[in-house]
Amino acid sequence: MDSLFRFRRFSVHNTDSALKVGTDAVLLGAAMTLKKQDRFLLDIGTGTGVIALMAAQRLSDISTGSSSGALPPYRIDAIDIDPASAAEAALNFRESPWASKLRAECCPLSGYVPSGKFDLIFSNPPYYDNSLVNPDARETAARHTGSLSYREICAFAAGNLASGGRLSLILPAESETALVRTAASFSLELFRLMRIRTTAAKKVRRIIAEFSFGSRERESVLEEELILQQGNSRSGEYASLTREFYL
Repeated sequence: MDSLFRFRRFSVHNTDSALKVGTDAVLLGAAMTLKKQDRFLLDIGTGTGVIALMAAQRLSDISTGSSSGALPPYRIDAIDIDPASAAEAALNFRESPWASKLRAECCPLSGYVPSGKFDLIFSNPPYYDNSLVNPDARETAARHTGSLSYREICAFAAGNLASGGRLSLILPAESETALVRTAASFSLELFRLMRIRTTAAKKVRRIIAEFSFGSRERESVLEEELILQQGNSRSGEYASLTREFYL
């Protein structure tokens, strides 16, 4: 039976992808830095395509020309190594209001050939390093760094970002120090860091880290904290962040 995850302005078939729609993806899609002049974006390890769809909605809303009904001139490529995931993302793109702006391709990052430099590269990458490998090979590829490491993503970004381009990632909090050092080794400097807690009493669970070239010249990194739950409900901050997406 098809599982359909409904957002305010689009729906996501959530059946065949190796990695289902989850909080991490929605957080990155809602929080990552987007600019109205962004024209070429890449989603690495797209899964269902939900982050790319959120980016398309946001860009269409903030870009010049959206009020006229014409979609602004941006394009989002989305890649995934898993054929079923890429096919499901393509289906979700076709059924969205931004079908002409989104393209899904089944290929590894190492085999992807871009047609130009990117204004934004984003990813909710695999992050399990030492945990027991799942016997499901597709889920293993989606969740474990053996199929795609953030070092590979940083290396790709260093060679394929435009001069003012950005890299946005969501990862477990314990990855922060190693991620920042790895990115810096490719001349990508941290300019924004969001630390995410499930509740105020719990430790930081995830980080959204954003990098660009030449950020070291800035006096400080923009540091933020987001708490997801207050009591049994979404916190006010989380509800505000995602109000254009969640029903």
